[in-house]
Amino acid sequence: MKQCPTCRRAYADETLNYCLDDGASLVYAGAGDEPATAVLPPAATSPGEAPTVNYDPRGNSSAAAELLPAAARPSSNRNMLLYAIGAAGLAVVLVVVGYIYYPRTSAATQIESIAVMPFQNASGNADIEYLSDGITESLINSLSRLPKLAVKARSSVFTYKGKDTTPRQVAKDLSVQAILNGRVTQRGDQLLLSLELVDAATGNQIWGEQYVRKATDLTSLQSEIARDVSNKLRSKLSGADEQSLAKDYTENTEALQMYLRGKFHWNKRTRNDLLKSVEYFHQAVEKDPSYALAWAGLAEAYILLPQYAGESPHVGYPKGKAAALRAMELDNSLAEPHAVLATIMNEYEWKFDAAEEEYRRAIELNPNYATGHHWYAEYLLTRGRLDEALAEMRRARELDPLSLIINGLLGIIMQLNGQTDEAVEQLKKTVALDPTFPRGYLFLAQVYEAKGMFNEAADEFGKLSGLVGVPPEEGAKAVTSLKQAFKTQGARGYYRRLAEILSERGQTSAPPPASVIAGYWVMGGETDKAIAILEEALARREPEMVRIAGPVFDPIKSDPRYKDIVRRMNVSN
Repeated sequence: MKQCPTCRRAYADETLNYCLDDGASLVYAGAGDEPATAVLPPAATSPGEAPTVNYDPRGNSSAAAELLPAAARPSSNRNMLLYAIGAAGLAVVLVVVGYIYYPRTSAATQIESIAVMPFQNASGNADIEYLSDGITESLINSLSRLPKLAVKARSSVFTYKGKDTTPRQVAKDLSVQAILNGRVTQRGDQLLLSLELVDAATGNQIWGEQYVRKATDLTSLQSEIARDVSNKLRSKLSGADEQSLAKDYTENTEALQMYLRGKFHWNKRTRNDLLKSVEYFHQAVEKDPSYALAWAGLAEAYILLPQYAGESPHVGYPKGKAAALRAMELDNSLAEPHAVLATIMNEYEWKFDAAEEEYRRAIELNPNYATGHHWYAEYLLTRGRLDEALAEMRRARELDPLSLIINGLLGIIMQLNGQTDEAVEQLKKTVALDPTFPRGYLFLAQVYEAKGMFNEAADEFGKLSGLVGVPPEEGAKAVTSLKQAFKTQGARGYYRRLAEILSERGQTSAPPPASVIAGYWVMGGETDKAIAILEEALARREPEMVRIAGPVFDPIKSDPRYKDIVRRMNVSN
């Protein structure tokens, strides 16, 4: 039995050398015993040169490449501490995989599902929060590539960040067998990474370890651990699995730092944060032009700018495509750039068959990629393939059970598939997950409208108004006017008044997609106004235009002007 001399926590696992709470060296509980000494792997030779990737300027992405930043040669001045962070992250992956695929003989069952909880930044410095978040996300992404392991997605596990919750509650919410907790501490030129793998059902520790490294000792730790662990797991892991875990996407630790900062801001999804993420991803690829993950991150950032930052689709999407193609040239095994390219083909280029191929390719490369299943489900929805869309969105929710947008869109697909009562219950659960999620109320209002419950729908729009910056008095007035319009003019009157309200808000804050407003004008019987808005949205190539084949536009599908728009978009109706 070992014990922490500082906090007095006892550990039955005598392989641990440091306290998982405060990092102190453990001692044996008996008097007079000496403190345990960390056993570090021997130093290895310096890693070889990174493989050269030839970029053919005559290739398909040459024209788009002009939109990308100038890429400098990788910096030879490396920050060894950041390299240590990447190395420690890979070490975590390999040890966890070793337990999962090569469990101790005393383990009753093999672990098939895991949640990697947000690692705690124990340094007391908010400026390095991106490191603890980045290590967590990198570990999730690495483990998710293993075919026989279900790994919960980032957006689900990060809902627990900063919250005091029990393993059993996490197991209930996420349906996992094991939980990995971690603490990251930076002490001068040292990095301390404390890990604990916990049985989700009992709360008992399965395995724990600490990684304490001096920056100068860590140049080749990644490849060394990969070789050692792969040898032990050879009968359980395929060669491709071993290569995936051992893969080092960049040797330039300045580029790694910029990439982690970019992901930190990208995940926040605000206008300013997305713009910052673009800046950091640019810096990452300038530091290391062969950093495929950074190119993929840049692509993901660009395609969100039209939605979150007011960027023109004519700017964001071409830049996103150029970055995605560059990432694929460097590493065609990454799922993310394929999904980005598919989304661009679907929402901007209107090359729908090619888009489906790319969505399928992304999911093939990483079957545990929740965003890939989510985006593919939305594609199937716009193509009218509701049963397939429902199956894909259910799979996305299985991988990312607490994602608000996935849960919300699942409710919409249920409603379009004729399951209106189930849709209401699903969307009420979505709102309960986070009462500050605006789209939850929007989706619920739309389902109430489909059920003919217009007063209830108006109330949901009232709740939505307060979350998008509409003054309370104005929001209450809008709700009253919607209910009055329905009372005096029926459903058409309600839809016309709603279209008016949304058009007015479109001139100020939180403007809804023009095609959404057009749909409400259609339902209100104002075909000319709807067509005019659709023509404007078509010229802008607004992403939501791919939805114009949906049932909301049924009343005008015989109109020659609508047919011409559909023809120009190559959308089946």
